[in-house]
Amino acid sequence: MDVKKDLAPSEKLSEVVVRGMQEKKASDIVVLDLRKVKNAVADYFVICSGNSDTQIDSIADSVDEQVFKELDQNPWHLEGKTNKEWLLIDYVDVVAHIFRKEKRDFYSLENLWGDAEIIKQEA
Repeated sequence: MDVKKDLAPSEKLSEVVVRGMQEKKASDIVVLDLRKVKNAVADYFVICSGNSDTQIDSIADSVDEQVFKELDQNPWHLEGKTNKEWLLIDYVDVVAHIFRKEKRDFYSLENLWGDAEIIKQEA
C-alpha cells in the first residue's frame, strides 16, 4: 500500500508505522499528534499494546520492515528490546511506543501528553 503523496513527511511516516503495527495485530493503536503541543519532542507518537514478548518483538520488527520498505528509512534510536515491557522506536519526528498492557497503563502517555490530538486507529 502506497503512502499518500500530499501528506507531510512525518504524517506519512506515522501512517506507515500504524500499518506495521496493524500487520502484527497490535491492540489499542493510537496516534498522538504533537505538532501543536509546546516543547513536544516529536511530531507524532504512535502507541500500541502487545500481549507477549513474541508479539512485542514481531510488532517492532514489522514497524521497522514496513518503514524501510515504504520510506527507505531506518530508526535513529531503539530502546527496550531486552526487557520487552516498553519498546521504543525513534524516527526523530515520529516515535513508536510498543507496550505491555500493564506498562502502558502505568506510564499513561496519552494522559501525560493530554494536549495532543489523539487519533484512534483500527486494529
